[in-house]
Amino acid sequence: MNPGKKKGLGRGLSALFGDTTREEKNPATSQSNTAAISDLSRNPYQPRQNFKEEKLEELANSIRKNGIIQPIAVRPSKSNSNKYEIVAGERRWLAAQRAGLHEIPITILDLSDVESLEVAIVENIQRDDLNPIEEARGYKRLNEEFKYDHESISKLMSKSRSHISNTLRLLTLPSDVISMLEEGSLTSGQARPLIGISNASSIAEEIVSKNYSARKVEYLVRNKKGGKIVKTIDTNILKTQERLQKILGLKVNIINKKNNSGKITIEYKDLDQFELISDLLTKH
Repeated sequence: MNPGKKKGLGRGLSALFGDTTREEKNPATSQSNTAAISDLSRNPYQPRQNFKEEKLEELANSIRKNGIIQPIAVRPSKSNSNKYEIVAGERRWLAAQRAGLHEIPITILDLSDVESLEVAIVENIQRDDLNPIEEARGYKRLNEEFKYDHESISKLMSKSRSHISNTLRLLTLPSDVISMLEEGSLTSGQARPLIGISNASSIAEEIVSKNYSARKVEYLVRNKKGGKIVKTIDTNILKTQERLQKILGLKVNIINKKNNSGKITIEYKDLDQFELISDLLTKH
């Protein structure tokens, strides 16, 4: 079967998320148990590189109070028959250590390396707040190692195809801009207009230092050429543009030339929006 044409979850994902019928479930492939925390090791396919300290502490406090409600999904370790490799739930495992637990509930799954990779990527993207670069790298691995095309990833993740494509394109940014995204100093909305721009790094630094909004970044990039500003940003124009967008609920673009002539563009996506604009402009 060609992974690029998958319409549902793979066997590994079905085992984790329960997307199987009663007849399809096999007790031999999944069983619940408990294990010592020290008998578990992290998943080498884990897409998340950084776990936020404050979030781990919050989860540890919850575990101290309520215990671990959802078992950690594991598979038998290849190197040690008495130990397990985490498939999904590494954050809970780390928080349980902080909470002082010695044993934790586990669900043992019979998964191949490929299925373990698939589960690790999807579980993290669906259930945790990956930064945009971790998310993009997860999609890239699905594309390169599983041969999923963008449409298949879109269906698998229940996200739009444009979201998948735009997120993957973030990986084409310069390494220093990617680092800003990983650190959280730059958002994907601020970074996306920089894709394909030769002086993306210098613009990114300006965005961070001046805390520009995503809308202001789009305006800034449109008016940058060869690293030099062709015309300065008129904050009054930007405020008017944002105010019109808020009133109309539609995308508005104002271009103001040096002689203060220019144009206002209002974008609409369907006839209902067109009629709304028409009614507003023809009111007396």
